Amino acid sequence: ARFGGGTALADDFLQIRIGGDQALFQGLGKHLLEREEATGTVFDSAFIAEHTLGLEDYLAGLRGTGWDEITTASGLSKAEITRVGDRMIASPGTIVCWAMGLTQHKHSVATLRDVVNVLLLQGNVGKPNAGVCPVRGHSNVQGDRTMGIFERMPEAFHDALDQRFRFASPRKHGVDTVAAIRAMRDGKARVFMGMGGNFVRATPDTDVTEQALRTTRLTVQVSTKLNRSHLVTGARALILPALGRTDRDTQAGGNQRVTVEDSMSAVHASTGRLQPASDQMRSEIEIVCQLADRLFARSGSPYGVNAPQLDWTAAQADYRVIREHISAVVPGFGDFETRLDRPGGFVLPNGPRDSRTFTTATGKANFTANPLEYPHVPEGRLILQTLRSHDQYNTTIYGKDDRYRGISGGRRVVFVNPQDLTEAGIDDGDMVHLVSEWADGVERRAEDFRAVAYSTPKGCAAAYYPETNVLVPLDSTADVSGTPTSKSVVVRLEKAA
Repeated sequence: ARFGGGTALADDFLQIRIGGDQALFQGLGKHLLEREEATGTVFDSAFIAEHTLGLEDYLAGLRGTGWDEITTASGLSKAEITRVGDRMIASPGTIVCWAMGLTQHKHSVATLRDVVNVLLLQGNVGKPNAGVCPVRGHSNVQGDRTMGIFERMPEAFHDALDQRFRFASPRKHGVDTVAAIRAMRDGKARVFMGMGGNFVRATPDTDVTEQALRTTRLTVQVSTKLNRSHLVTGARALILPALGRTDRDTQAGGNQRVTVEDSMSAVHASTGRLQPASDQMRSEIEIVCQLADRLFARSGSPYGVNAPQLDWTAAQADYRVIREHISAVVPGFGDFETRLDRPGGFVLPNGPRDSRTFTTATGKANFTANPLEYPHVPEGRLILQTLRSHDQYNTTIYGKDDRYRGISGGRRVVFVNPQDLTEAGIDDGDMVHLVSEWADGVERRAEDFRAVAYSTPKGCAAAYYPETNVLVPLDSTADVSGTPTSKSVVVRLEKAA
């Protein structure tokens, strides 16, 4: 783009009603089906026959879902949906990208299953310029599960750990973020340790989360900078300052590098070059290795009976030792160090992408029939999504301007369709309170927000997090995944005095 100009990003822009994405993809699937029945040229029949199962059940679901319901749920016209469907028919390949706008609803998993269904119809998996593309955020979101930071790792991963480190790794499933908050709230978890991030500001139901943390005996924060979570503590609290990834990390073996994984499953090296704020700062790896050495390797430790067998001091001194262990445990990391030296790193294997192989129970890509779901909002209420401003990275707020949406000097704003404001007797610029309504009957409030007339879909509103996390009920989560429903909060607006 020219300086001062812009770049056209889209040929079509469909303003979907919040929570209406599943309806859009069922509409796209329905249109592809109708065109296939008329022409016989839309579906990739060879791909479907060789690599998939369950097509007929999926198509029966599409035939049983009417266009009226699809348009009501999506907030789109049939013409808008079929126009995009025609683009898909004409395209040799289709990629669907999504982020939290699709994942933070009660029916998010069903929505994403319908995304996959539509792609499978045309064989848009395992060929160039096609496939699913979840935009997964920063490097720890990508790489953590790859490295085993997941409460339900598969048995094969545990087997590889046990063999490499000569111990019996715990096989009992752990808890996710929401379940961890419940466990602290209910007195079942007594110690909290967080590495990086700002747990209090990233989680739902702020008041409940803070109270849950305060019930613990110990909170430990491994942090690169001070944040709100440091002020919400258990009976005892520790803050362990840590190097950031841009800081130079010098250990006994010299300057170290770490690795990160991006949204495309590409792994590459990251070397910090900045002078650390203090020579007493430790890296996260150093902190973990020293804790593990004290817990597992010291004589007399009660935790050493069934402990992983490795030299924690050597792992801390030279991170290549850790990468050697990774190459022996995690699939796709063979010859790790050499491949890491390549410009741009390397890409992890992916069965559907690389060879159209699927690690499902059937060995095939499975079509699924999913009942259409979408938020049903009572009269006089709105469906609210929480989102970030321009001057914000995750929960870190760098400024109070939002050039995306024309907001300057403030963050306590709520974006509302002008017609919804008029019907509520609220003027653009009025101060309002946001009150969330959910099945538990608890009133959650975020007060003193400025109402901003904005081109949101009718019945839909938006406001920034973490200020509005207080409105998201802890127990309002996505089916199957357990993700908080931060993009699907039913609220009413109250005029402030």
